[in-house]
Amino acid sequence: MTELHRPIRSYVLRQGRVSKAQQRAYDTLLAHFGIPFAPQIVDLDRVFGRSAPRILEIGFGMGETTAQIAQAHPENDYLGIEVHTPGVGSLLKQIRERGLTNVRIVQHDAVEVLTHMIAPRAFDGVHIFFPDPWPKKRHHKRRLIQSAFVALLAERMKPGAYLHVATDWQDYAEQLLAVLSAEPQLLNTAQAYAPRPDYRPATKFEQRGLRLGHEVWDIVFRRRSDDLE
Repeated sequence: MTELHRPIRSYVLRQGRVSKAQQRAYDTLLAHFGIPFAPQIVDLDRVFGRSAPRILEIGFGMGETTAQIAQAHPENDYLGIEVHTPGVGSLLKQIRERGLTNVRIVQHDAVEVLTHMIAPRAFDGVHIFFPDPWPKKRHHKRRLIQSAFVALLAERMKPGAYLHVATDWQDYAEQLLAVLSAEPQLLNTAQAYAPRPDYRPATKFEQRGLRLGHEVWDIVFRRRSDDLE
């Protein structure tokens, strides 16, 4: 198992404003839909109460996309990782409003969760939508998608599972493509960038950016099958 020791975090914890509705959802629903961090492997079948395809989402922000996808695909289970309390509260609120039963949340650092809580070959898919681009060059070391993290992530994916990353920063897209292409456990599904898959809804922010001429890059890789390793 890959042990990833990365003292440089890909995020900075900000206090952020938590609305009353978010706080109420956080206080009342986290005990049911949250998974506390602990350095032991989680039995996801027990957590979700069934065996189903599992999708991991890292850094779900305010959770709108996560909730939309989970509602559209009740046949899948979705595990979201997010560190910021307003976002966790927001997703919990949407879980309640939409009546979702196929979403669980871990509020903790993704590297530590993947290292200590997730068994190898646990996921059928991974979503990382618009990770913090850390645009200043001196901060690029904080970017989430680095070679050691990608290797760890690939180990937690089933053979044939997909990894979908989207960004609206061109230089980050170029780095993403280079880092993912260098990981021997992964294969690109496109020549370079992929068209946006139908399951990923375009956010309001993204739609506004597209109207202003901004681009979005979707990158979709798959975990090699055992016979290709």
